[in-house]
Amino acid sequence: MDCRELEEYLYEQIPLSKTMGVQVLNAGWDEVKLTAPLRPNINHRDTVFGGSMSAVAILAGWALVHVRLRQEGIRGSVVIQRNTMNYERPISGDFTALSSVGDSAEWQRFVKILKRKHRARIPVNVMLFSEGQKAGLLEGHFVALGAEAS
Repeated sequence: MDCRELEEYLYEQIPLSKTMGVQVLNAGWDEVKLTAPLRPNINHRDTVFGGSMSAVAILAGWALVHVRLRQEGIRGSVVIQRNTMNYERPISGDFTALSSVGDSAEWQRFVKILKRKHRARIPVNVMLFSEGQKAGLLEGHFVALGAEAS
């Protein structure tokens, strides 16, 4: 799945992503990188609304699991189970969300459980950046359900 395909998928399946102006910068095995502009995500302090920061971070984490499952030839639903969002500094411009999964052994355990039980959970970290500085961190757990080989 390339950047354009993922972006179109997000706009169709999660319309809020289009309203927020989310764009896909990278959709690879190692990371998914999304960006969003300030204007549609602005709050009363002329900074990015905390809910927008969280939503874009969740989208980046969700997208990474989705892309990896597709590359593994597995179809299923991915949902967020829980997350913790740390807001480290206000964002007063465009921002990016960069997602990553732990080590490869953790991913392999996830896939093995998913194939066997048709449900598995994996932690994903997403860092938010703006103007070259880290602005936040989401620690999320995503669940894949009903996996089928495609």
